[in-house]
Amino acid sequence: MSEERNPQLPPTTAIQNLLQLTPGYWFEYPVRVQPHHTDYGGVVWHGSYLAWLEEARVECLRSIGVDFADLVALGCDLPVVELSIRYHRPLRLGMTAVVKAKMAEVDGVRLNWDNQIQSLDGEELYVTARVTLVAVDREKGKILRQLPPAVQTAFAKLTGKV
Repeated sequence: MSEERNPQLPPTTAIQNLLQLTPGYWFEYPVRVQPHHTDYGGVVWHGSYLAWLEEARVECLRSIGVDFADLVALGCDLPVVELSIRYHRPLRLGMTAVVKAKMAEVDGVRLNWDNQIQSLDGEELYVTARVTLVAVDREKGKILRQLPPAVQTAFAKLTGKV
């Protein structure tokens, strides 16, 4: 593929520069399809998309100062409890794309994320998804009644409800 159609991703160290987030806007996480993401035909395996959605969520949270390891240290986990995904077009070996993530709403301890995976130029839409997470007490294995205050404040930045 030509560089014009398939531009280079920034080096890994450049990800720090990508972590600018404004409430209400999409967080963007670039990916390149590697051999381990695909089936024998070079088409991205459906589970790879799920991993990219999670990577984008984790990096989005990190960009606002919420490191997932810190959540775990607070005794909070955020498992996926609901997932809806639509595959519009396949990605193939060597292609690049951007995984877009936006926290749509926080409803108590339920966190609803909207996602899109598109070409870097935004011309092609590969995947749309809605992922719902719920805050769980890691020690007790039960749903938390409320998010830890520091986490509530950080999540308010994502939804624009500061």
